[in-house]
Amino acid sequence: MKRFTRRNAPNGSTRESRECLDGNFCSRHLSCLFGRFSRTSPFRIPGEDGEVKTSTKLFSVIIIPCLLAWYSQSAIAQSSDAPFTFDTTGSLNIGRLNHSATLLPNGKVLIAGGSNGGALTSAELYDPASGTWGVTGSLNAGRYGHSATLLPNGKVLVAGGYDSNFNALASAELYDPASGTWAATGSLNTARARHTATLLPNGRVLVAVGSNSTSMAIASAELYDPASGTWAATGSLNTGRAFHTATLLPNGKVLVAGGRANGINNGLTSAELYDPASGTWAATGSLNTGRQQHTATLLPNGKVLIAGGYNGGALASAELYDPASETWTATGSLNTGRSYHTATLLPDGKVLVAGGSDSNFNPSASAELYDQASGTWAVTGSLNTARVKHTATLLPNGKVLVAGGSNGGALTSAELYDPTNGTWTATGSLNTAREWHTATLLPNGKVLVAGGGDSNFSALASAELYDPASGTSLLVAAVSAAFSPVRNCTTQRAGPGLRRPASTPAAICTRRPCCPTARSSLQGVLMAPLSPVRNCTTLRAGLGLPRAASTPPAIFTRRPCYPTARSSWQEATIVISMLPRARNCSTRRAGPGRPQAASTPPGIGTRRPCCPTARSS
Repeated sequence: MKRFTRRNAPNGSTRESRECLDGNFCSRHLSCLFGRFSRTSPFRIPGEDGEVKTSTKLFSVIIIPCLLAWYSQSAIAQSSDAPFTFDTTGSLNIGRLNHSATLLPNGKVLIAGGSNGGALTSAELYDPASGTWGVTGSLNAGRYGHSATLLPNGKVLVAGGYDSNFNALASAELYDPASGTWAATGSLNTARARHTATLLPNGRVLVAVGSNSTSMAIASAELYDPASGTWAATGSLNTGRAFHTATLLPNGKVLVAGGRANGINNGLTSAELYDPASGTWAATGSLNTGRQQHTATLLPNGKVLIAGGYNGGALASAELYDPASETWTATGSLNTGRSYHTATLLPDGKVLVAGGSDSNFNPSASAELYDQASGTWAVTGSLNTARVKHTATLLPNGKVLVAGGSNGGALTSAELYDPTNGTWTATGSLNTAREWHTATLLPNGKVLVAGGGDSNFSALASAELYDPASGTSLLVAAVSAAFSPVRNCTTQRAGPGLRRPASTPAAICTRRPCCPTARSSLQGVLMAPLSPVRNCTTLRAGLGLPRAASTPPAIFTRRPCYPTARSSWQEATIVISMLPRARNCSTRRAGPGRPQAASTPPGIGTRRPCCPTARSS
């Protein structure tokens, strides 16, 4: 059998063979939406000769635009039968895998670090406008298995990871898109890799747990302050862990769940909650089943769905965490046990789980849907090709693109899931078979697939662009333009009777801050989709209008501004304090002559939709 056989590690290092000292299993986890962090981790795999092979995948952090395009029904109908293609789009200057890919506010994509016979210092920038790659400075330290976080000021924080000798790094660096340069910033107090990095509502970055140079789990956590460029210890978890998930909750706290501790192959049942207000960690109930390599998905109702994973075998169980009661409850079971699968939150609030591997490390073609209303799982159509180590990307039209991966070797195939009929359709093929790649949704609605490894686990320099539908380019481009920085605040108003930019379609309301001091490019963090609505008028919760009872006070709802805007797409909630602070908050008005809300904290400008009737708090 040729399932998951890896010939060698990317850098040929003998030290890398001790990366996973215990367990014959592959590892992967995906934490969906919110600034959208996707992380996968090193693993070991049994080869066909019985020898355990080792390979590595880093925590790739993909920052997704804070708002996806709203489509009018006519545009959707127009594009439903449009062709689907993958086109080559230049090549990276250096082949790499285990890199990070970050979507910048200007729409470009930053590829940093990774491995190719050793840890890389190089970084590259992809420009969707020209379809070309360019070198953009060099990291001060070569690294892979690091984290990359887009900060509210538009810079990118890269922290930790491994060097070429598999030593964990404490160094951190900042990338400035304005100058295209890297600069060292404060160092972590504890060197680590395979950690999680969470952007908090106050603009700071929480780095938690992970592994050190000897693959031992770390219990400490640290907080990065962009204002001072320094790290500060912020308590320790009760249990050190790696291969866990970290989820930012609507109340601003961070839930860390599962994972594994030192020398333990089975998963942990413990979960812990970080409170930014006090800077402390507290146990928050226990999972009913210990697990690692699971997925964690924040649901529209604010609860967290934990699905599948590994605990001596692939798990079919699923659990729900309720932040209100801080308790865990079982919520049905998957029909197929699986680990290192993908989980995607759909516009209708359901969760699509696809692929992965079973207890025998066989890739799976099955897919399932979780319905939060009933708390049950249902089988949906199966993938045409069983796969693992693939990527899953939610497209602006509500469909899900699954690309590449492995099934005894790297795959070129890609498939599209349609939630309306629950079926998968082949959608062109990648020009180069790849696994462990990155996939980034661009502001124009296309998907950039870059790097990764081939069937021999050799690093790839090629990159490809997926075009979902030519008929949607106008709307997506307009929404992208609506978020570009502006100098004239009066042109931002696009409510009833107000001007909108000429490039904005009538069905799209321009969502921008109200004065030139606010940064209007893609800066927010995608927190969680809200349930689709049929009556757009009920969305209005501006001055004198109520807001949904389920909306936390510190969260404002980004929704279409008037009934002509498409209301069946996935809305998002965004923490206002994630946005850059303004010096004169009184000038940040959401409508002509309307002052800021009294509840707005000092120094925080009110980020509001362009219609005065839309909720502005």
